Amino acid sequence: IFFLRFRALCWLLLCCTMADNRVNKMARPKNKHAASIQITAEQLLREAHERQIEYVAPPPRQNITDPEELAEFQRAKRKSFEDDIRKNRENIGNWMKYAIWEESQDQMDRARSVYERALDVDHRSIQLWQKYAEFEMKHRQINHARNIWDRAVTILPRVPQFWFKYSYMEEMLGNVAGARQVFERWMEWRPDETAWYQYINMEMRYGELERARAIYEKLIIAHMEPKNWIKYAKFELKQGEPERARQIFERAVEFFGEDHLDEKLFLEFAKFEEQQKEYERARVVYKYAMDKIPKQYGKDLFSAYTQFEKKFGDRAGVESVIVSKRKFQYEEEVKQNPYNYDAWFDYIRLCETENSDADKTRDVYERAIANVPPVATKRLWRRYIYLWIYYALFEELDAKDITRTRDVYKACLRLIPHKQFTFAKVWLLYAQFEVRQKDLKAARSILGTALGKCPKEKLFKGYIELELQLREFDRCRTLYEKFLEFNPANCQTWIRFGELETILGDVDRARAIYDLAIAQPLLDMPELLWKSYIDFERELEEYDRARDLFDRLLKKTSHVKVWISYAQFEASVEGDDRVEQARHVFSTAEEQLKKTAEKAERLLLLEAWQAFEEENGDEGSVQRVRAKMPRKVKRRRELYNEDGSNNGWEEYHDYIFPDEETKAPNLKLLEMSRLWQAKKQSGADDADPLSLIQTLGKAKDDAVAAAAA
Repeated sequence: IFFLRFRALCWLLLCCTMADNRVNKMARPKNKHAASIQITAEQLLREAHERQIEYVAPPPRQNITDPEELAEFQRAKRKSFEDDIRKNRENIGNWMKYAIWEESQDQMDRARSVYERALDVDHRSIQLWQKYAEFEMKHRQINHARNIWDRAVTILPRVPQFWFKYSYMEEMLGNVAGARQVFERWMEWRPDETAWYQYINMEMRYGELERARAIYEKLIIAHMEPKNWIKYAKFELKQGEPERARQIFERAVEFFGEDHLDEKLFLEFAKFEEQQKEYERARVVYKYAMDKIPKQYGKDLFSAYTQFEKKFGDRAGVESVIVSKRKFQYEEEVKQNPYNYDAWFDYIRLCETENSDADKTRDVYERAIANVPPVATKRLWRRYIYLWIYYALFEELDAKDITRTRDVYKACLRLIPHKQFTFAKVWLLYAQFEVRQKDLKAARSILGTALGKCPKEKLFKGYIELELQLREFDRCRTLYEKFLEFNPANCQTWIRFGELETILGDVDRARAIYDLAIAQPLLDMPELLWKSYIDFERELEEYDRARDLFDRLLKKTSHVKVWISYAQFEASVEGDDRVEQARHVFSTAEEQLKKTAEKAERLLLLEAWQAFEEENGDEGSVQRVRAKMPRKVKRRRELYNEDGSNNGWEEYHDYIFPDEETKAPNLKLLEMSRLWQAKKQSGADDADPLSLIQTLGKAKDDAVAAAAA
């Protein structure tokens, strides 16, 4: 039987499922496009409201005339409330409606019973406790109300409404001691500031000033916030006790210490002193706050201090405020970019000009040099290294701390990566510092270490300059020798070495140095070296040696300036034949420059020759030189691009000398003659002598005509 029933049930479920599927298939819309007429939600609601045909009338008003009918009504109403409570026991609203109805029937015991039953269900309902206590208070059941409030604050001590209404009830009844006792019980739970201020206000309403102060003392311990201290001070100021208010501010500053300073506390403290016309005290408060509070948290403080100094300060005070503001700006800049060395320089310069404590300036220097460039590249280190230099100079000149200055130089030299690059100025400044301290051995040791680790031209020059000032010429010779071993192509070093020997009177040694110098295969500025050597011989009046040097130089180069200098030298040598010697040099130079294609240099030589003849020659010699001057002409030449394509024409100026114009008519004739000679040597069979003679004759006629023209 069980199996048959189970089988029938399965068939029934299967049939229902198939019927639902059939209905779903039939209910599927074939056309899913939107209808032409759309119905809004507002229209649907309006039609639904209009179609409410059935009207439910309110229950009729019932007039009760006898006690039995009233009892029946109350029994039915109570049954209805009890049924609602049984359906949803957790709904406090049903309980409260039940209690309010019993209260309306003057059934106080029953209402009280309903409230108690409701509290058994949910004793944490704040609204239930309030309604229960207000019910007792409304019917003047004071002891019952006290009992309820006492139970409420015992069960829910963190609900401030219970405490407020409890204390308010006691105060309205004139029981100030009871209200105070309620507040004291409440303060044990350390509520928020509002409760404390309500307690203080109650005591002040009854003139209990000392009690109010005692409450404030407990408040600033329970809630250790600056705003409570400020209100306490303002309370004392309102009572006409400025000394007490000042003591409270001072206690607050001492209480919070340097780790938890608050900007608003100092602002109120300074304003209080300003109101009391204690301007010096206010200034001290401002300065103390600005020194202790971080700059990013003291913007309002700076603004208030600025206004204060403008109203009550002098020029120095206003400048101090401006300096403080600039410090704050520099702090923001270096905070955003610690590698902004220009900002660090400005910040340090401001600290030094302020004439403040050396420790503060030193602290800024230490913070600045801590920002080492992240990459060992000299370009990035150029600005950074000046921080160390300025730091050392500050310690030596301003702080007068010699030991710390030496430590700064040593730390800087340890930090520089000398294998990649170095800074000669740091080594030299360190050595000069030791010289100022009269420790020459240390200075020489420093420079020797520098030349051993990272030799540089500037280090050699600085070391040599130091020894020259000390008149240690043997050391200077040794340093020059080392310098020339390091860089033999430096002409300035050779020149200075020779000048040193000349000053010392050792002419042979100086001449030997110059001879070694000009014999070097590679020199950076040989023209200066030769000029210095020639000037050296001229000063010694060794004119033959100077001529020999000019001849040796002209074998290396035929530059026009060398010829002009040679001619001017000959003209400056005292003697009867000096003009002829100079003229001979000019003539030789012209013959040499004719062989080159440098027309500009030849023109420069002729101009110098003409100036020489105008000064030392006669009219005939001047005319002979002028006859050699070229003629300036304008010509055109074709320009080409890099790929060989034509890029148009350009005009340029050229010089045609008289000897070139004389050769011009015979150029074509010579060209044809050279062509005939080439054909003759090649042994060409088809060379026609007759045609060639005719061509040469025609070329000669053309040349003669051109010469005549």
